[in-house]
Amino acid sequence: MRPPSSKLLQALSLLLFIIALHSRLHGCSGQGEADGSASTAAAPMEEKEKRALYAAIEGFVGKGWNGSGLYPDPCGWSPIQGVSCDLLNGLWYPTVMSIGPVLDNSLQCSADAKFTPQLFDLKRLKTLSFYSCFPATNPTPIPATSWDKLAGSLETLEFRTNPGLTGPIPASLGRLSSLQSLVLVENNLTGAVPADLGSLVRLRRLVLSGNGLSGQIPASLGNGHFAEQLLIMDVSNNSLTGSLPSSLGGLKGLLKMDLSNNLLQGSLPPELAGLGSLTLLDLRNNSFTGGLPPFLQGMASLQDLLLSNNPLGGSLAQLGWEKLRSLATLDLSNLGLVGAIPESMAALTRLRFLALDHNRLTGDVPARLAELPNIGALYLNGNNLTGTLQFSSEFYERMGRRFASWDNPGLCYNNVAVDAAHAPPGVTVCKDVQVAGVGVRDKVDGRKPEASSSLMATSFGMSASDRNGFWFFFLWMVATSLLFIFL
Repeated sequence: MRPPSSKLLQALSLLLFIIALHSRLHGCSGQGEADGSASTAAAPMEEKEKRALYAAIEGFVGKGWNGSGLYPDPCGWSPIQGVSCDLLNGLWYPTVMSIGPVLDNSLQCSADAKFTPQLFDLKRLKTLSFYSCFPATNPTPIPATSWDKLAGSLETLEFRTNPGLTGPIPASLGRLSSLQSLVLVENNLTGAVPADLGSLVRLRRLVLSGNGLSGQIPASLGNGHFAEQLLIMDVSNNSLTGSLPSSLGGLKGLLKMDLSNNLLQGSLPPELAGLGSLTLLDLRNNSFTGGLPPFLQGMASLQDLLLSNNPLGGSLAQLGWEKLRSLATLDLSNLGLVGAIPESMAALTRLRFLALDHNRLTGDVPARLAELPNIGALYLNGNNLTGTLQFSSEFYERMGRRFASWDNPGLCYNNVAVDAAHAPPGVTVCKDVQVAGVGVRDKVDGRKPEASSSLMATSFGMSASDRNGFWFFFLWMVATSLLFIFL
């Protein structure tokens, strides 16, 4: 074999150098380099930007943090965990800052963490997130001013699990014109949801769950360009009151709406029929009334409909369930529903979870519910259902504890079709089936069967002639054994 030429070796060496250089710079992307001539390895960072970065982080992690000594080149060979940079016009700029115990070497807040003015001098910042940064012992409000300095760049703002983050949501957050995601989850924020948030024309995700927010949902959240972009709206687990504004029907592109665990009331506005793209609607644990609104049957994309624990009232027959074939989860427990369970619910072939418990439903249980191909949980307990359950032993065995039908005084099951090992708990055996069994036995021996004899026959599974043969065989074996011993 001919040895490789020196030119080939030089080319291979150059290629390996380029690969190594790319790997070193992988943590900092160069999306916006304008002149293309500066070497990314030697790209500088403005001193003002670097000082602002060190000061902002020091405010959160404590004064003992020596940023300039530990990370003299924070966008180059000494990167800071949780900080990412972009290259623009030959200069590095921090674009991502994430504070909190996400990884072992993540930046973590000190017991007296605070916001510093230098945070708002990071003029290219796109993502700012805080996780478990402000404990209850360090009550800290979100700054009310200076957010307009980040209006042109900030796209994501998140505060997660900060029990010490107190006070209202600043109205000035509505000036973050580039914001696409606002997540304020499990903090201790109070006051009203600012109407100014309706000015966030690029917002795609609004999550304010797990706080102490009060007042009404502002009508501005369903108006204008805000409504055109929003995909996720979650204001659950707060103390919001009042009725839903009809303007929410303008959220044409909304995929998920979660308003559960609040103090909302009134009827669901018919304008919500405009939410044609909705896949999840969660209104559990509120005080909504007015029955199941007919517009629900027009939401063909709905996969999860959760309405439990509301005094809605009305009946299941108000909706054409066969039109909601995408439903996978349907929770209608404790709504005060009356009437029968319609056969049309058996058309929900994608349904995995169905809860109709703790209502005032009457009539028979449609046998076709057991034929739902994907059903994994079915709760019918706490109603006034009557008649015979027409489900098989195989159905009860497969469902186990995920099937419940107790607390229906008029409901029973057929013990001929269902063995005792798989009988539905809390449901009695149908009396007409028991009477029919007694009548057959009366015709055979002319006597009313007694519990003890019936139990014996059932336990051993033998007729009278079978038992006589068994005892003869047993005595013959005993006698043979005795003869073998004494002879």
